[in-house]
Amino acid sequence: MKIAVVGCGAVGSYYGAMLNRAGQDVHFLLRSDYDTVRRQGVSIRSPLGDFNTCPRAARTSEEIGVCDLVLIALKTTANGEFAKLLPPLVGPQTAVLTLQNGLGNEETLAKLFLPSQILGGLCFVCLNRIAPGVVQHHDHGLIMLGEFQRRPEPRTLDLAEMFNRAGVVCKVSDNLARAHWEKLVWNIPFNGLGVASAAGHAALLNPSQPLSPRPEPCLTTERLLDDGKWEALVRELMSEVLNTATALGHALEPALAGKMIARTRTMGAYKASTILDFERGQPLELESLFLEPLRQAREAGVVTPRLVVLCKVLVQLDRSRAQGG
Repeated sequence: MKIAVVGCGAVGSYYGAMLNRAGQDVHFLLRSDYDTVRRQGVSIRSPLGDFNTCPRAARTSEEIGVCDLVLIALKTTANGEFAKLLPPLVGPQTAVLTLQNGLGNEETLAKLFLPSQILGGLCFVCLNRIAPGVVQHHDHGLIMLGEFQRRPEPRTLDLAEMFNRAGVVCKVSDNLARAHWEKLVWNIPFNGLGVASAAGHAALLNPSQPLSPRPEPCLTTERLLDDGKWEALVRELMSEVLNTATALGHALEPALAGKMIARTRTMGAYKASTILDFERGQPLELESLFLEPLRQAREAGVVTPRLVVLCKVLVQLDRSRAQGG
């Protein structure tokens, strides 16, 4: 398949490199890493084995042209670029697969392309981009694949098989919306509290608590689960997300929270992607990961006091970052 990867950070580079190594015709749409990837390819460092592979590098979508599959791994803060970046890559038969976090990404794509062309993939993986063209894979790697607003099609199974042949465990969900809420059970507490911990524990218990003028260090997954007071917040947020999913008609497994916590303990001192964005002074993915889930919880009549305060703290921290303070 001819495949374009749009958003070549940790997620896009890792999955694109795995597919390229497996023999697919993979094209990376690049900006800052263009020269490095063109000269040296992409290097993956992993406990499963290091490797280097050389996908085609392009600076513009027009250089790549129409593809069979477009993998979107942009930060959701860049979704406003869809209309500029994607049309040259998408023809009538192109499958458009977003691997982005949170809610609303498929809906945004459906304003540009036919809904029948759009899929979503939930990535359960621990990755960091540690240098231009270099990705450190820490743990996991599963993709949960689903069709937007419909059940799996034959092409869904074909794409899952392509990922599996490339060494990426890929499963197919019969309900993409439910799968999104399953991942939010992890993303909201660990991405959210990882950043909000900079405001201190007290700020997450008391909505009127002012933020500290000197942010504390962000907590890794290990630290969040190694301290009883933080783990309690993790579990409370997970419970609120599960309650919201249930109210929206997505019956999730009651034991899901415990299973996710157990899997998270194997990650060690992992920094979720939102923490890295915050530490680099980059915009946070607030809308898709936190604010839209909160809106849906309110519309469903679910009381989510921990999520309300978490969103308040994250918005304040993001505003402070934007103001340079």
